[in-house]
Amino acid sequence: MNKNRIVIEIELDEKNYPESIKWKSDNDENSEFVESKSFFLSLFDKKTKDTMELDLWTKDMQVLEMDRYVFQSLSSLADMYYRATKNTDLANEMQKFARFFGEKTQIIAKK
Repeated sequence: MNKNRIVIEIELDEKNYPESIKWKSDNDENSEFVESKSFFLSLFDKKTKDTMELDLWTKDMQVLEMDRYVFQSLSSLADMYYRATKNTDLANEMQKFARFFGEKTQIIAKK
């Protein structure tokens, strides 16, 4: 069985706020850390059926960047939900909300 590790490295300031977030994957032995401004990790516990979430963003992340990040994440979540369940109705409703969010934050143009 193949295994792959994803490493997330977070540098904190003196108040423990993220200064930088970097990640890399074992997929490529020559891969170097890639800098990011935010990440959201969501894990579903096999035994308890609870979700553990961890979200961090660097202090230099701007509101417009967070709006774009959340918009893209909502859209991706709707796509993932459809791929996992084939529930077209709910996936479409999720995409509608993602579009609403994108329009309200002016990430995308209104239809």
